[in-house]
Amino acid sequence: MDFLSNLGLGFSVATSFENLLFCLIGVILGTLIGVLPGIGATATIAMLLPITFQLEPVSSLIMLAGIYYGAQYGGSTTAILINMPGDPRRR
Repeated sequence: MDFLSNLGLGFSVATSFENLLFCLIGVILGTLIGVLPGIGATATIAMLLPITFQLEPVSSLIMLAGIYYGAQYGGSTTAILINMPGDPRRR
């Protein structure tokens, strides 16, 4: 029963309005930077890491996850639309 209560607590923290908003902001920023040719998800995380310094730890990790997945999606956007590799692994 302790496992289920901890799992419920984790989901309630992750799905709070503030954390979902930070995730959305991270996805948008990650997609905008990830669309640039040659900049992958790792470089995007490195460039946008200072944004998360003033946030709570949970919010910053959720935002960094949003940035990562947004950058992955942004890299595939250029590969799909204009047939130009968005990041080094999409050829």
